[in-house]
Amino acid sequence: MVSALDFSADVFIEDENVITAIELKSVKPNSGEMRGEKQKILEGKAALWHKFPEKEIKFFLGFPFDPTVNPNAESPYTSNKPRFTISCINMNKYFAPDEILISSDLWDLLSGQISTMEQIIEIINSISTVEFLHIFQYLNENSNRNSQNYKDTLSSWNLLSELQLINNDETIRERIGHDRNLNRIYNKTAFDNKGNYNTDRYTALKNLL
Repeated sequence: MVSALDFSADVFIEDENVITAIELKSVKPNSGEMRGEKQKILEGKAALWHKFPEKEIKFFLGFPFDPTVNPNAESPYTSNKPRFTISCINMNKYFAPDEILISSDLWDLLSGQISTMEQIIEIINSISTVEFLHIFQYLNENSNRNSQNYKDTLSSWNLLSELQLINNDETIRERIGHDRNLNRIYNKTAFDNKGNYNTDRYTALKNLL
């Protein structure tokens, strides 16, 4: 027995009989990455097995899409794992095919549903239009919150967390009362100055429900 080296996993899922860990990677890994990733995964699997001896341990490399897919001839949701692994230097040397999750295999495992990648791309395509900036600015203007069009726009952009806050706005304001800090949080915009959804604001207001 030796002390395990510190390690992390981008995704950690504990089920009744299985521990699943996933290291998410870019689709263009560096030539020297594979050996180090395999060593990290082997050490991680050993440590996890010691901590959860009664469970099966699965540790994967995950890639969001297959860059070797020909968009003119193949569906963007598909993948060709043998072709992809050959395209990555040393991947076949250190990893078996069943240690790799790519494209739909990855997204479906994360969501626990099928056709997840198709849904993600459909959402992206519905938002990424010539009206994107105009709609973004509209959603980030607090004075628009009380209109039905604001709710409909949130729904069309799949911003269900923000829609939840809007639908419970009266309850949230009642529970904020005269709390100065919560009022400041409430009056923040849905997106921060970098364009990211303001998750800290959402969490603070959600906790009032």
